[in-house]
Amino acid sequence: MTQLIQSDQDGVCRAAAILRSGGLVAMPTETVYGLAGDATNDRAVAAIYEAKGRPNFNPLIVHVAGVAQLEGLVQLSKSAKQLANAFWPGPLTLVLPLAEGAQVSPLVTAGLKTLAVRVPAHPAAQSLLHEFGGGLAAPSANPSGRVSPVNAAHVMDGLGGRIDAVLDGGDCEIGLESTIVGFETAVGGQRALLLREGGITREALVDVLGDRQDLLTAPTSDEKSVQTITAPGQLASHYAPLGAVRINVKEPEPGETFVGFGAMACDLNLSKTGDLAEAAANLFRHFHKLDAMGATRIAIAPVPNSGLGRAINDRLRRAAAPRNNDQGTR
Repeated sequence: MTQLIQSDQDGVCRAAAILRSGGLVAMPTETVYGLAGDATNDRAVAAIYEAKGRPNFNPLIVHVAGVAQLEGLVQLSKSAKQLANAFWPGPLTLVLPLAEGAQVSPLVTAGLKTLAVRVPAHPAAQSLLHEFGGGLAAPSANPSGRVSPVNAAHVMDGLGGRIDAVLDGGDCEIGLESTIVGFETAVGGQRALLLREGGITREALVDVLGDRQDLLTAPTSDEKSVQTITAPGQLASHYAPLGAVRINVKEPEPGETFVGFGAMACDLNLSKTGDLAEAAANLFRHFHKLDAMGATRIAIAPVPNSGLGRAINDRLRRAAAPRNNDQGTR
């Protein structure tokens, strides 16, 4: 049975004790809820993959309380330090070279020589990480391929009975997963790779890295191209509600449940005022509502492809991508 734990000091201590024993706890972050396990414990990390039904070639993000906890885990370059100083704690994940002898389960990296790391800003996540005293592997706390959870009820609906506990920290503020940035060697230094759009916009990254910094977008992958996976969040089909999704729709077809953006007639609206931050926060909430409504055919209105809109459209494209037959149970 999955415990629902309040995020007060007593609850945080209980959650940390479960994690130290090798158990799994869903924890809130400012982006979405993550399914946390001890990043050094092979059995705990294997249990994360099992609980989610996640492909074991898809690496995990390790969450830490602060940059100091990354010592001995990864190699921080000058550009990585710039981004860390600007956006941590916050919705940014950096994919960095593993340090020699890094104390992390090889299951976390899925055989790669890099590690995805993040410092979350949510106070409950920070309290849990400080109490636990180490890194926590924590992908989104949902069955793989399905909609990410933005409150404790969503986690219980998806993973109840499969994990030990959920630390209830209320609704997630941002509602979209973190932005992921990696690096590659280039002439004159390193070049940043935008591996996944998220809560931090491309414009904000460029402001920190400088106008001369190339910020390239890496391609997504599908499960038939395992060798192209270089970081979490790169599967082409992901973040999907149960119903079939059609995007950039101006006029829904008969029988479709219509999700709007801006002032328009629709069944659900991401933001009546056209606010992209509100739309980002509502996206996964509305996906969960569509599942509860039993919507089998879903049409979604166009969303501007700028700022946070790029992250929203990234999730919409993946939700609308062709799915495997078992997509609803992954």
